[in-house]
Order: sequence, then C-alpha cells, then structure tokens
Amino acid sequence: MNRVFEAKPGSAIESVAAAQRLAFAPIVFQAVRALRDLGILSVLDAAGESGKSIEAVADELRLSQYGVRVLVESGVSAGVVEPVEDGRFCISKVGHFLLHDRMTRVNMDFSHLVCYLGMYKLDAAIAEGRPAGLGAIDDGHATFYEALPHLRDDIKESWYAFDHFYSDSAYPAALEIILAHRPQTLVDIGANQGRFSILAAQVDATLRVSMIDLPDQLADAVSLVEKAGVGDRVDAIGMDVRRADAEIPRGRCAYWLSQFLCCFSEAEILSLLQRLVEAMDSESRLYVLETCWDRQRYEAAAFSLVNTSPYFACIANGNSKMYTADEILGFIERSGLRCYRTTDGLGVFHTLFECELPRTVG
Repeated sequence: MNRVFEAKPGSAIESVAAAQRLAFAPIVFQAVRALRDLGILSVLDAAGESGKSIEAVADELRLSQYGVRVLVESGVSAGVVEPVEDGRFCISKVGHFLLHDRMTRVNMDFSHLVCYLGMYKLDAAIAEGRPAGLGAIDDGHATFYEALPHLRDDIKESWYAFDHFYSDSAYPAALEIILAHRPQTLVDIGANQGRFSILAAQVDATLRVSMIDLPDQLADAVSLVEKAGVGDRVDAIGMDVRRADAEIPRGRCAYWLSQFLCCFSEAEILSLLQRLVEAMDSESRLYVLETCWDRQRYEAAAFSLVNTSPYFACIANGNSKMYTADEILGFIERSGLRCYRTTDGLGVFHTLFECELPRTVG
C-alpha cells in the first residue's frame, strides 16, 4: 500500500470521532455541496475575515434563516465554515478549496451526479460482480460506457469534466515522448471524444490516426475531429475491444491507451494486451497512460484516485478498478510485452508505460 495511507496514531476519543465522521459522511457531503451550490460559500468568501451573519446570508440569497443555519452548522462541523464573533461566520481554508480548486469541484460534481444515488447498491455490486448502481442514472445499458452518450446532459458533462481533468494535463508531455520516435501512424484505443487524437494530428501534420471506441461513443469524436479540421488524417473504427474477437489494426507505429485499462477486468486487460501483441510488429510501440494511485506524490491525489475504484465496481462495469503501477506492469509482462520505460508525474497525476515486443537475441 502507498505510504500516505499508513495508519496515523490517535487516541480512542480521536478514533471514535473519525468513525462518526465516516458514519455521517454522505449527509455531510450533501450539506457541503449545498453550501457551495446555493451560493453560501461564495457569500462568505466575499465577506472575508470579518464574516457574515446567518441573517445577512439568508437575506442576500433569499433563503430561509433556518435553511442557512442548518447548512452552516454542518459546515462548521466539517471544517468548511468557521465562526468569527457576534454570530458571524467566515469561510475556512478547506471551504476556499471547495469553492475555487478545480480538482475538488470536478470530484464533487462527479461524486454527486454520477455516483451518489447508485452507491447505495455498492454492497450488491460487490456481491454480484455487476454494476448494480448504474440503474440509478440509466436503465437501458449493461455498462456506463454504453450508457454515456445517452445520459442526462448534466451527468454526461460532469463525467467528461472528471475524465478530462485527469487526462488533458498529461497529453502534451506524453505526446512529446511518442512523437520523438517519429511515428507515421497511431491507433487511439478508447478515444472517447477524440481529444488526444485531435491534439496529435494538430501537433504532427503528417501523422495518421485511427480512433477506436464504441460506435455510439465515436459519434461525438468524429464531429469534434471534423470541427478541428483534421478529418482527412483521423478516421474512426467502431469496435467493442472487450470482445475477444475484436481485432486491433495491425502494423501501426504507435498504439495509445489512455486511462483505459482501469475500465477493464484483469481478464479483459490481458485479452486486449495479447491482441495488441498480435497486431504489433518489431517497430511498433505501445503507450499506456494511467493514474496509478500508488505513484502519487500527495495524499489528496492518491485518496481521490483510490476512491474512484468503487465507481468502477458499482456504476461503470462491476469488474475493474484503479490499478497500481505494479499491477499494470504485471499485466504487461503476462501479455508478452516488454515495458522498457516508465515515467511518473506526467501532468502531475499520470504514469506512462512505454512498451514493445520482446527483442530477439542473435
């Protein structure tokens, strides 16, 4: 386990207090989210260190004093709001990050819109090995990925914001590594909205890219590729790569998997990587970009990532998780590939695994 999660010493009283915070965590989460989304944190933030009274906040936002007091008192217990004097309250440092930090905002929105209702069935998901909570936001598809293009707009936008936050910052650095080998062709497996494919085609005007994803999912990607003006060099292949008979295009220079292996079970990962082995030639390279929680420098990042695994178990597919770097390396080795370099800290959160076919001796 990552050392940031080592047990921290504490008295029995401190430990029981921590246990109560966990017991009431779902309620506190919604109270804090309401403080943010109803504008209460913004009003307190604007008031500065002098703070503002419950009455003044309620008047400014046209909310009841009762409702504001309920939320503010919960916020005090969570360390989000602090009492000042004379019945006034101000925003805390924690509250400041809840209001202004992008990672915190996208994580909270993702937790609320994508995960919250479905997590009620996490125990059933674990016991049955299926995304039992997906029905809370979609009742017509087997996995979240099939459901994604058909979800309510706010849910879909929250998921994309979450996904893009953890990927976009790593793309330029990863692309620099890939393009250093001067590939002529690249296959973007799990292209999503095609953001990496578009960037790659824009940076290298000679590169030809093939995007692979579920057919419904590719509709947005194709539209965005055309709008970006690179449609003449970026094509789309509708395919469910979970299927053992789904053939990966052969003999391409570079194959790209970004935040993709975490969407699959161990058996599905091995199947995909083994089919990549069959598709690759001696000059091909595979690049795997993942947010490995055990390679994070800061506890906040590791905590956010490791606690995304219940989403995969309950909402996404019922059989995957955020894997450690050692697990990823194990999959690569077992598939018959050789990882010749790993690079941590791309875009802060990511590890890039650079792979090739084993080189023959003699």
